[in-house]
Amino acid sequence: MNLYLKDPQARIDHEIDWSAYLAGQHVTGSLWHVSPVEAGGVVVEADAFEELRTSVRLSGGAAGRLYAVTNRVTLSDGQEDERSVQIRVEER
Repeated sequence: MNLYLKDPQARIDHEIDWSAYLAGQHVTGSLWHVSPVEAGGVVVEADAFEELRTSVRLSGGAAGRLYAVTNRVTLSDGQEDERSVQIRVEER
């Protein structure tokens, strides 16, 4: 799991390139989830996907906290997969 730093006031996009995992398939659906869900925590502002990659815009977060951001995708053959990254919020 990758670790990224984020300022509490930053609105930043993150991307996952799924091409190495698809074996001829493509992404047909994408959902993002942040854990823990808490007041003032990191939230998903917007998300998008293309055939080989997904993206999310994150905002907020409490300084000193660690959040797991998970992307669950549906593939063209109906299979589902997910990847997670960690976001550490720090004043920068």
